[in-house]
Amino acid sequence: MRHASSPQAVPDKEHANPDNVKQERQLDAAGRDSATAMGQALRGLNIPIGAVLTSPTYRALETVKYAGLRNPQTVEQLGDGGQSMAAVADAAAAWLRDRANQRPAAGTNTVIITHLPNITRAFPDWQPQVADGESVILRPASGGRAQVVSRVRIEEWPEMRQRAR
Repeated sequence: MRHASSPQAVPDKEHANPDNVKQERQLDAAGRDSATAMGQALRGLNIPIGAVLTSPTYRALETVKYAGLRNPQTVEQLGDGGQSMAAVADAAAAWLRDRANQRPAAGTNTVIITHLPNITRAFPDWQPQVADGESVILRPASGGRAQVVSRVRIEEWPEMRQRAR
């Protein structure tokens, strides 16, 4: 999944969240609200979440926090390398492709939260580009290329929960 909505600009010290000590990009109100609603929908739909792998960037960690995803593990390859996404390394793209094709623990789903440049570099054939907060549901497949099962925009999760009731 791509992290939830975040403005392109880094907040100045006056507008940064108190715990955003590195003054990185942070979620906007829409991002916080949609991540919260997505997390509620995932729980309401009883989707079993196992591993949660996330970029170490502030906006990705906020997405995890507002979605209420437990026990996140930060993974440097999912981050921006301190470059603010200016250059995604081939090694990071290869890592993401490989991890996306690994089977999760039995009876669970793995959630991976990263950034558009990482996704685009790892999966250049995915069109249209993955939107803020969008989840790409994958199934591991033979040949090392995970199969796209579905794409779910972040605002669709609560709608799916409503339909399931």
